[in-house]
Amino acid sequence: MPDTSAACPTARISPPRRTPPAGLVVALACAGQFLVVLDVSVVNVALPSMRTDLDLTAQGLQWVVNAYSIAFAGFMLLGGRAGDLYGRKRMFLLGIGLFTLASLGGGLAQEGWQLLLARAVQGLGAAVVAPSTLTIVTEAVPPGAARARAIATWTAVGAGGGAAGGLVGGVLVDTLSWRWVLLINVPVGVVVLAGAVLGLSESRSGGGRRLDLPGAVLVTAGLATLAFGISQTESTGWAAAATLVPLVAGALLIGLFLVVEARTAAPLMPLALLRVRSVASANTAMLVSGSAMFCMWFFMTLYVQNVLGYTPLEAGLALVPSSLAVVLGSKAAPRVMRAMGARNVAVLGTFLAAAGFAWQSTMTADGGFVTAILVPGALMMLGAGLAGTPLASLATSGSAPGDAGLVSGLINTSRTMGGSLGLAVMATIAAARSGGESAGPEALTEGYALVFRVGSVVLVVAVLLMWLWLPPRGKRPADGPRG
Repeated sequence: MPDTSAACPTARISPPRRTPPAGLVVALACAGQFLVVLDVSVVNVALPSMRTDLDLTAQGLQWVVNAYSIAFAGFMLLGGRAGDLYGRKRMFLLGIGLFTLASLGGGLAQEGWQLLLARAVQGLGAAVVAPSTLTIVTEAVPPGAARARAIATWTAVGAGGGAAGGLVGGVLVDTLSWRWVLLINVPVGVVVLAGAVLGLSESRSGGGRRLDLPGAVLVTAGLATLAFGISQTESTGWAAAATLVPLVAGALLIGLFLVVEARTAAPLMPLALLRVRSVASANTAMLVSGSAMFCMWFFMTLYVQNVLGYTPLEAGLALVPSSLAVVLGSKAAPRVMRAMGARNVAVLGTFLAAAGFAWQSTMTADGGFVTAILVPGALMMLGAGLAGTPLASLATSGSAPGDAGLVSGLINTSRTMGGSLGLAVMATIAAARSGGESAGPEALTEGYALVFRVGSVVLVVAVLLMWLWLPPRGKRPADGPRG
């Protein structure tokens, strides 16, 4: 039989590259998102043990939390654009690897400065991972109802990571030690890293552009400096130089960033994005509502431990129903969106959260589990879950594919910066009313209750903002980016 291979060169061509199953891709992206969001809150219950073991000062203890959140927020836009230019899979692997190594270093830290450095590097890794996760999810699933469900899963996992922090931290501190709050990330990170190597395919939309390094330096320095100023408010107040100088410097750096972006040929963040109604409105709504919702876990944990006398493990268990509520709300959102539209679901969810905040503001120093924790907590987080999915869908619906990573980074930046600002303001409010954490249970309760009253007002403002500015029903935000 004659050799026909020369006449049929296609016989030597390799078969098409196998496309990973969408379910596996979504699961891997969500696992990465869960890890980085979990570490925002998981260390809270471990702080007293860290202070005793490493002889940390009160300010050093504050920076165990702030080092992570500042690096996370400050490098988010850079991480999102890097994914667009150099590949989402590559950035996901780099971020998870960096996060995992930093977790190992933090868990083995023998000095306070070593722990703080590890937390900052963790935040840098998280900033690289987080923007890639949403982009990977939206690219793996075709537009329509399936993509809305995938985004809902991503939202639920992210919200669940923040919600689970208290429980996971309480279990690890009570059964092992504070070190395992960080060390637990190592085996999980290795599994996610191995799965991503095998299960993710590379994608990018850089179009030959280079990374806008001047813009990256300015926005990262601006956001980090602004976040540093925000973190100073709890200890020094809003009028102190230690607060005002970084706040003003951060604002000036961000203003200079906008000037540079308007003049450069290949900007890190095309300012035209801010003229896209869905992107601008959804991110603003995420920032405003996140400034209140992020505080819920922090102050509920303080209330059940400092006032009601729960142990770290008991506190985590008490908030499990709230964790389940946020997942339920996130998973139910796509179905409700098909019936009501994304804007209406975001408004409904935020209104439910506002009602939960108002209920929680009636707390007393001898509150019972059902009326002071279970019902208001579940109501707040059910609303947060319902609102998060349509906001994420709207924010990703109006951008070109080449800006997908950047828009994902912008969403996470809005949420993280809103939460950081809100927590700083609310902590100042609570301390001013109660007189500080050394106050008695009744005084502490008054401070926490005032926080939830202010939070309910903020959420009502967010409801009005969403109703007036978010794109109306019929824009089909779940259908993905428009070119």
